[in-house]
Amino acid sequence: MADLPLYLTTGPRVGLRPFRLEDGPEFTARVRESRELHRPWLSPPDTEAEYEPYARRLIEEEARAGFLVCERASGGIAGFININNIVWGAFRCGALGYGAFAQAAGRGLFAEALGLLVGYAFEELDLHRLEANIQPANTASIALVRGRGFRLEGFSPDFLFIDGAWRDHERWAITREMVAAP
Repeated sequence: MADLPLYLTTGPRVGLRPFRLEDGPEFTARVRESRELHRPWLSPPDTEAEYEPYARRLIEEEARAGFLVCERASGGIAGFININNIVWGAFRCGALGYGAFAQAAGRGLFAEALGLLVGYAFEELDLHRLEANIQPANTASIALVRGRGFRLEGFSPDFLFIDGAWRDHERWAITREMVAAP
């Protein structure tokens, strides 16, 4: 394919690239196809009108970095991983938000993508710590971060307002030293 996207980092099956405004039609179509998979955990934008300000924040704000997970064979969007609430200085930490799309779920693509993202965040963005706040019943997401070496650090009652209610979350994190450790 002549117009394959420029990836920031790649693995055998996926690549990570920045969000673009022109990704709106494909991204929102994938979100609509994935509603059953995402509820009640997350609500990514499912219309182009919602997508544009969402993508602009990820593209333009210094405290955010958004990455589309793409299948290398086709270039198609398989999901997204965003680093939100980035704090620089002595903290150098960000909070992850992510979602696989239905056609990519259960295929191991996100385990590969999260590994790529962790490496990119620590090496290229020079972050020291990544956090993932996950609702306790979201066993797939917990298995994903546990499998990539994140450690459980605590429990936060009524942590985030999601799907019409304040939801409890487990706090998972990984640091640069944890990745570098033998």
